Amino acid sequence: MGAAWDLGATAGRSLLLCAALLAAGCALGLRLGRGRGAADRGALAWLCYDALVHFALEGPFVYLSLVGNVANSEGLIASLWKEYGKADARWLYLDPTIVSLEILTVVLDGFLALILIYAIVKEKYYRHFIQVTLCVCELYGGWMTFCPEWLIGSPNLNTSSWLYFWVYLVFFNGVWVLIPGLLLWQSWLELKKMHHKGTNVGKKSL
Repeated sequence: MGAAWDLGATAGRSLLLCAALLAAGCALGLRLGRGRGAADRGALAWLCYDALVHFALEGPFVYLSLVGNVANSEGLIASLWKEYGKADARWLYLDPTIVSLEILTVVLDGFLALILIYAIVKEKYYRHFIQVTLCVCELYGGWMTFCPEWLIGSPNLNTSSWLYFWVYLVFFNGVWVLIPGLLLWQSWLELKKMHHKGTNVGKKSL
């Protein structure tokens, strides 16, 4: 396998940074979720990580793209996006679709994640409204990131390496499809349960 499995220093640093954000998000989420059920603790861990990614990684990406481009920028965050740009070249330069989506992601999704964290911890009535809204936004972002590219034959995607395809493109993007999908399912079940409870209470009062 040899060179095909050689991560390289930049890839290693980038993956370590992602792992550090994941550890920080999980630690914070589990701390906030003490005394709550496993599903809510898992949701809080994910949401803390989600917010960290939106603000700490995607926020700087938007800034770098608006003042210049990632390809000509320096620094730890720029090197991470340069590494990801090896799999998807659109992230190296100002691609209007990608940057537009990322602005929406940072501003809307980031703050929705914070509001949802608060709603879960404080058991607010609007929790599932925010959860459904955030999940739909995340899924829309994933769709619009790749569908336009697929329609023109994916000229900017590099799938020649297992790292670029399975880790950068499939795993890191797939997580933002799988977990929002699971949270949508959770909201569906909880809203269904609340509806049945309300219906049963209404029938008893007649």
